[in-house]
Amino acid sequence: MSAFVLDCSVTAAWLLEDEFVAGAEQVLDSLLTSTAHVPSIWHLEIGNVLLKTLRRGRISTTAFQLLLKELEALPVVTDGETERLSFRDILELARRYSLTTYDASYLELAARLNLPLATLDKALVRAAAEIGVKTIPDQSSGAV
Repeated sequence: MSAFVLDCSVTAAWLLEDEFVAGAEQVLDSLLTSTAHVPSIWHLEIGNVLLKTLRRGRISTTAFQLLLKELEALPVVTDGETERLSFRDILELARRYSLTTYDASYLELAARLNLPLATLDKALVRAAAEIGVKTIPDQSSGAV
């Protein structure tokens, strides 16, 4: 796999030991040779996940800072079109498939770039299947 769209659910599964999912780990491993594309919301969304985790005492401040450094080192390309498409394409996908606008931004990006979508979100997997976007990891077999 040379590139894919990465959503917050997969990223959180890498970062938080108690949310470990084998398929998500395979997606992380694939970043050794591929690139992840993300909508601009990804940074805020995953930052919020880490902040909530820190506030709830699930990770230490040291772990929080280490995880941020690890995220910054990932080969992630941030899409610059998210804002421009928010009130058109993204909002329409959210409405049509009963998604949050955040989730719809990942789906829109995967469709626009014609890339697989790395997600663990069941509603997002269903919507992606309806519009012909491949999702990874394959949740039926655990394979990427």
